[in-house]
Amino acid sequence: MLSGRKFKIKAKMKLHTLKPAKGATHKEKRIGRGEASGKGGTSTKGNKGGQSRAGYKSKKAHEGGQMPIQRRIPKRGFKNINRVEYKVLNIGQIDHLAEKYGITEFSPQNLYINNLISQTDNIKILGNGEIKGKFSFRVNAISAKAKAAIEAAGGSVEIVK
Repeated sequence: MLSGRKFKIKAKMKLHTLKPAKGATHKEKRIGRGEASGKGGTSTKGNKGGQSRAGYKSKKAHEGGQMPIQRRIPKRGFKNINRVEYKVLNIGQIDHLAEKYGITEFSPQNLYINNLISQTDNIKILGNGEIKGKFSFRVNAISAKAKAAIEAAGGSVEIVK
């Protein structure tokens, strides 16, 4: 390939000859270091005012009198103040919970004692899955399918507020 040509290395790389690549660095005069810097006594900060003084910090997101972006952008969505949050139990989970914790009555007190819900949580039973045992429920809400499945298995349902 090279057909017998010999190549010579013109200069060896040595530590004292290393320098940054061209354009990688640029020399900048240090402003605020006297008249010799060429920037004068105000160091390009102008005369007087907060921005010319030491310790000045601009407020985050301050846009200098322009309407801030969080007020310019249109708001989306709706937050319903009357929304009721529920902790959901499917009837498919009931047999497993009853076996694991020894629960026969599913009430807010029993579920709280077993650390399944917090004290202020509302409970809703949904009809996903199958129930085999006979259990009584004191819950805040229940779906029609779940109520029918529980009563078909011989259980009882009481809605509490």
